[in-house]
Amino acid sequence: MIDPVFEPDDAEAATPARAGGRSIFAQRAMIDPVFEPDDAEAAALAQAGIRAIFEWLATPLSLQPTDELSPLRTHLAALREIPATAHQRADALEQLYTRSLSVVDKLIPTLKNVTLPIPRKTRHVVRSMQDLLQALAEDTQATLDNLDEHLIRGLRQAQDLALWRSLHALAQHLLISDLVASPASPGIWQQLHQSFRTASRLQLADSTPQGAPCSLRQTYYAALLLGCAQPASFTSREIAFVAEYLKRFADRAEPLPEAAPESPGAFWIHSLRDTPAFACSRKTAPSDPDIHYFSCDRLAILLETQLEALDAGRTPQQIELPEFAATPAGHGVLRRLANYWGHPGKRRFPRRRQNYRAALCSGLDSLWHLFQGDDTVETDVSSWMITNESPDGYTVMHVSGKTGKLRVGDITAIRTESGNDWQICLVRWALSENPEHLELGLQILASRAVPAILALPSETGDSENEALLPVLILPEIPMLRPSQTLVAPSGRLLDQHKKLVLVINQGNIEVREMKATQLDEQTGSVEVFSIEPDQQPY
Repeated sequence: MIDPVFEPDDAEAATPARAGGRSIFAQRAMIDPVFEPDDAEAAALAQAGIRAIFEWLATPLSLQPTDELSPLRTHLAALREIPATAHQRADALEQLYTRSLSVVDKLIPTLKNVTLPIPRKTRHVVRSMQDLLQALAEDTQATLDNLDEHLIRGLRQAQDLALWRSLHALAQHLLISDLVASPASPGIWQQLHQSFRTASRLQLADSTPQGAPCSLRQTYYAALLLGCAQPASFTSREIAFVAEYLKRFADRAEPLPEAAPESPGAFWIHSLRDTPAFACSRKTAPSDPDIHYFSCDRLAILLETQLEALDAGRTPQQIELPEFAATPAGHGVLRRLANYWGHPGKRRFPRRRQNYRAALCSGLDSLWHLFQGDDTVETDVSSWMITNESPDGYTVMHVSGKTGKLRVGDITAIRTESGNDWQICLVRWALSENPEHLELGLQILASRAVPAILALPSETGDSENEALLPVLILPEIPMLRPSQTLVAPSGRLLDQHKKLVLVINQGNIEVREMKATQLDEQTGSVEVFSIEPDQQPY
């Protein structure tokens, strides 16, 4: 569990060895409002202030990483006020950056299993981490103005390292927003674009600073690619997997000439605006000299090749993928990424704003009991507001009731206040701007469902040890989906080519022998298969 951030009181903040607190000048000004130090006293106070920062940096890291956030932010703010020498300032900033990123790297994994909306204390930690990262990016970028090319050896090395650090801090800031399903903070995308614009102007975009794991361009493109992969459509654990994937393969994205490209995986950015990248197929770029294009075609081809290798039995390690790629959720993420980056489609239907209530039930087990009419099992039903709708889905905002462990990729059922039937939907995306806010995008899969039991034979062939798996059968939809579909827990149907024995008990017991024809959806919660009657003889 993440602990709340330590916030010092005035007495503690005034102790330099504890957290730096206010600068020496600010402390003296509070005691004596007309305080104006002379040159000698100002120099002494400045040295005391910078010494306090270095003394704190020499102390061991706190056992709880969250306890580091407030002191780091305080010392970073104090460094801005202290009239230290350029060498002292650069040395202190480098140590503060290194310590800050080590703390952030320890805290980010704790966000992989968050449930939405995230608790208030966790949100406070997130905000402190992001404030720290933004300040580091700003101060690191500002050091470029203080580099004297006549006095500093290796000027380009100092420039590319400062720019890489700025880009990396901003990319981590955006990653944290994606992990907690929150929109990016105002100004972050614009700051990211500006840092890379400066790197391009200095001809450092393809430089890899000493000690950095990748080039400035790869760091920048990794942030862009995560932003245009519809991060709200992934769980926090899936976001962490995508980020790890991009550390290895973001260099497959490539810049395009300054003209409207025709490739299916083309995206554009406006380097002066506070926006992520947009797919050219979904939104036309304005005519502007600050528009830049890049292509994900090579990356999409790589993803398709990797999926084929996994389907053929290769392990993730053999094709340089993170271990998560071996899971059903990992397969589903790779398939979606191949579509998002290689074939970003246009919206099929227009959306209409609405404002009426609906009830929501989530989770495959809950839906199975709901459609089975089992009154002995209590199912949690929460209240939501439909804010817009289209023929194939809804956007809903939570109003009241328990949401449970609802997450992206879950199966749900929704019933509007004016309707009697439950519609079966898949949670396509989730956003949570604060602890009281949760918004979902739902894709309608069917207007009704039939609960069934799927009999899975045991590995030993013992019929008494067969697994009985609750599943849902969704009817075909004329003109849209010609076959029935089966919704099953993710990862349980290991051999899709075997005969499926489905037992339906609605008044009379019915046994159906079916076969899966293709895998339509694959998430961390459920898998959706197209099915048809199995006509093969025994």
